[in-house]
Amino acid sequence: MCHQYRYRQLQAPPVVAGEPGGPTAAVNLVFSPVSIYAALALLAAGAHGGTLQELPDALGGDSRDNLSAFARRAAERALADRSRSGGPAVAFACGASHDTAWALLPAFRDAAAASYNAEAHAVDFSNEPEKAVGEINGCWAAATNKHIDSILDPSSVNTLTSLVLSCAIHFRGRWEAQFAKAHTVVDKFHSLDGSTADVPFMCSVRSQYIAIRNGHKVLNLPYRSPAPAPRKGSSSESNVGDDPAPKYSMCIFLPDERDGLPGLIEKMSSGPGFWHYRLPTLQVPVGDFRLPKFKLSASGSVRQVLRNGMGINSVFVAGEADLADKAAKRDEDAAGTPLYVADICHKAVLEVNEGGTVAIGATEVSRAIIFVGRVLDPSISG
Repeated sequence: MCHQYRYRQLQAPPVVAGEPGGPTAAVNLVFSPVSIYAALALLAAGAHGGTLQELPDALGGDSRDNLSAFARRAAERALADRSRSGGPAVAFACGASHDTAWALLPAFRDAAAASYNAEAHAVDFSNEPEKAVGEINGCWAAATNKHIDSILDPSSVNTLTSLVLSCAIHFRGRWEAQFAKAHTVVDKFHSLDGSTADVPFMCSVRSQYIAIRNGHKVLNLPYRSPAPAPRKGSSSESNVGDDPAPKYSMCIFLPDERDGLPGLIEKMSSGPGFWHYRLPTLQVPVGDFRLPKFKLSASGSVRQVLRNGMGINSVFVAGEADLADKAAKRDEDAAGTPLYVADICHKAVLEVNEGGTVAIGATEVSRAIIFVGRVLDPSISG
């Protein structure tokens, strides 16, 4: 449903070329498919006509109702905070910030609240865009307990901005079997261009969930799972487990060849089934097991990717975007540009260490991929 194979469209080039004949620099990557999906599904909740049709076509759904149902299911299952029951701590927030000259229509406001727990509030883009950015960032900081302190920068809006839709996720999970910090060692990491970097590797001698596939290996590192939830409407211990909690894990795909990443990405992008049916289910002894620590971060516009790679076009064009179900001018006689989306910005941060992961996870219940990353050089934190 979530079109995980769009990774090929969202990925940056594997290397950034320098001067002719010169060295190349590795480019790491991280993004959140669920976050992007949720923002676009929220946009679809207020779209109409051709604009509405483009969104389900790109996201793999056949209707606005199906998009909303998937987003609601992901919010209830994959993106629910499980910290009190022993599972990952998850902060997920979604919202619509509109200029004071516009009023959100009740149908859109109700749909956004029901499917995404999205909050809507008015800000003064027309007269004080920088102040509006501060107010929006303040809302995100409050919604995520200050784990995400900002989602917009002042350059992303101006006095013509009328609406900002945004979603944010913060994930913190502990490994089911944590790595001992005393066992972490510095070793060589081999890059695509043949160079090496000295980086810290987490080490273990425990058996691991690893599968050997054609041309690559897959590692599945499970997070500590929350306690089973009792069946709704009953406090009886005999009903514990009737509502199984999501199981979260981090999966790492490693090509056999040092230059095998582009080919592996092509396989991963061939269809959504690749991600789910090649995961290991049995633990195997691996002896000296090493996994690099890393931190990735990325932010910026995804508008061109959505337009060129996924066919979402009309919503970005003034006069073509049909968002009639979303908002209306408070003053019907006031002139101005019809509602459209100027840009869609995305921000993601991922950190993996001995204790677990900050901001990455996947659940076998909804099969929603929360974060995707590519590590070409762990010594680079961006």
